[in-house]
Amino acid sequence: MNNSPHNEIKVIQPFLKWAGNKRSIIDRITHILPKGERLVEPFCGSAAVFLNTNFKENLICDTNSDLINLYHQLQTDNHKFIKYCEKYFISENNTPEKYYAFRERFNKTKSKKLRAALFLYLNKHGYNGLCRYNKSGQFNVPVGSYKKVTLPRKKMRLFADKTIHAKFLVSDYTTTMENAKKGDVIYCDPPYVPLNESNSSFQYEKNGFSMEQQTLLATLAEETANRGIPVLISNHLTDFTKEIYSRATIISEFSVQRNISCKGDKRTRASEVLALFR
Repeated sequence: MNNSPHNEIKVIQPFLKWAGNKRSIIDRITHILPKGERLVEPFCGSAAVFLNTNFKENLICDTNSDLINLYHQLQTDNHKFIKYCEKYFISENNTPEKYYAFRERFNKTKSKKLRAALFLYLNKHGYNGLCRYNKSGQFNVPVGSYKKVTLPRKKMRLFADKTIHAKFLVSDYTTTMENAKKGDVIYCDPPYVPLNESNSSFQYEKNGFSMEQQTLLATLAEETANRGIPVLISNHLTDFTKEIYSRATIISEFSVQRNISCKGDKRTRASEVLALFR
């Protein structure tokens, strides 16, 4: 069935930790997101929007090949893959020594299945769920500090069930949006414009996401909307984003809790924007 953005829904939680996860503002997104035949996500991240909408088809894209590989493994071998991951989520593996050994193994392995399982392990055991690579493409997030880490079986099963109507693809946003067609609805969740210099370290792509790319995305959103394909973009609300989204049809501004810091006293509210081009 088509997406019904105005119906209240119980939020389905993603199984991955992810900076900028949209689970807390799903209701705002689905309220603005137009109806259509296919949802297209060029920056899927933890895929919270995919999980909480009901389009007939879904094209879920990201430039992070490890993320897409993990989703592929769940889609094609769901229950067996979940079982395969269990051996990494035992108490003996919740130590810094094991974490760094598995991180090294992840960076060296060519096995897609093993890499997917280790990517999940690193996501759950690494510092604050960050996903970061060095200039050589090596995963370099330090270990986190968690008393207990469990495999998110139920959430993984829910995700696997949703993948029946989904296609996962490693693709950049320009290619994804240029290939969109009538009937598509595009939701873009790019790495956010930094509020200050320290925030820029949370961009997960090894080459970051420049201000020029932010401007290009806004321009491409307008061009895509002119082809009859609506585009919704989320970002921080700043003078810069106000300017680049000034030609959007609908602008929704609100404040949210920022939870990227592991220290509660550093979790502050920030202004966000949803810009719909249609």
